[in-house]
Amino acid sequence: MKRRSLLKTAAAAAIALGCSTPMVAAQEVTLRLHQFLPPPATVPKHILKPWAAQVEEAAGGKLKIEHYDAMSLGGKPPELMDQAIDGVADITMTVVGYTPGRFPKTEVFELPFMMTNPVATSKAFQELVETDLQDGEYKDVKVLGAWVHGPGVIHTDRGVNKLEDMSGLKLRGPTRVINDMLSELGATPVGMPLPAIPEALSKGVVSGTVIPWEVTPAVKLSQLVTYHTEFTGDEALYTATIILVMNKAKYESLPDDIRAAIDAESGQKLSEMAAQVMWDNDAPGRAIAEKAGNTIVQLSAEEVARFKEASKPVIERWVSEMGSKDIDGNALIEQAKALIKKHGG
Repeated sequence: MKRRSLLKTAAAAAIALGCSTPMVAAQEVTLRLHQFLPPPATVPKHILKPWAAQVEEAAGGKLKIEHYDAMSLGGKPPELMDQAIDGVADITMTVVGYTPGRFPKTEVFELPFMMTNPVATSKAFQELVETDLQDGEYKDVKVLGAWVHGPGVIHTDRGVNKLEDMSGLKLRGPTRVINDMLSELGATPVGMPLPAIPEALSKGVVSGTVIPWEVTPAVKLSQLVTYHTEFTGDEALYTATIILVMNKAKYESLPDDIRAAIDAESGQKLSEMAAQVMWDNDAPGRAIAEKAGNTIVQLSAEEVARFKEASKPVIERWVSEMGSKDIDGNALIEQAKALIKKHGG
């Protein structure tokens, strides 16, 4: 009786072990997503984490995406693209211009007064990725989503009411093209990633920065400066390009169903969602500055026209630089404008 009981136990264990084999094979894949913003910021909280949750659901529980915010896997923001290429992280989100000049065609969307609508511009950027840049500039990674933020705003410790007020201002800028624009407008640009802004302001390294409203709460900007200058009209002073990329080998090694789940939630769907979320969150960021009693300047159409005219040499230089890389800059500008218009901008 005792022997029979032992045999039953052994048989049950064997059956359980046998049944568990498919479950082991179906164990979830884990991907690590690394980015530079703090967890409460708009992009990780309202874009990347909801996107990841949707991908996990579409994958039927076979996929887990772990979030590593604020460079918690190490390194600096300009290294994020290479971290994806080298497999330090499976997925990274970064501002494209943190690696100056490396992705020249992408810069077309950052040219002064190019953006008319962040959602349309993001969809245009994503389409250019799909038709050109994925196999070109981004051939070493898999692009999951490409987008831009809302209208860029000038935030300073003294007001910018007219073009002449830019003279002598030390302004933090995010990318090569935007810094060239700031210089052309009379300011002294200081390039640095967004997380460095609070310390740079508190130590007087810069007297202001250009960023969209939505990210100002993440760096408590309304407590650090008291003047904010907005540009009226259909065209924004500038925007910056943002991208979510994946290690190419890792993406290609995934099971078909998991790869399909990622694809279904990425591309144009992610691009449109990310741009809309960032744009929507401009209003809460602006409201914080208003509540703090800060001064918000809205430039007149005439003054905006002066800024636009003053920034034209930036575009001319960029076209010339593209020519040296065998890229037709003028044609690319027209293509970008046509794509933005196609998508509603």
